[in-house]
Amino acid sequence: MMNANFFHILKSKKELIPLAGIVSCAAVGAFSFCVYSLFGKSDVIINKSGNPEPWEMIDPTKPQKLVTINQKWKPIEELENVKKMTK
Repeated sequence: MMNANFFHILKSKKELIPLAGIVSCAAVGAFSFCVYSLFGKSDVIINKSGNPEPWEMIDPTKPQKLVTINQKWKPIEELENVKKMTK
């Protein structure tokens, strides 16, 4: 019943059709980016209890941003030494 009412409003007020299209495209885009981040990014973690230190599993050579320009990773000696001493 609600869908029929919604389409009836769109038929009677045709100026709302672009607004409905833009809002629905924005909603689909937001949902797609959430799904992409959830399954495609290594820094998004769902199960916190399974691994207490999940940041250790992230590959530092793989960029974590959506767009990365001229970024190169090299290990910091002091940090690597501290990491070796604490394990």
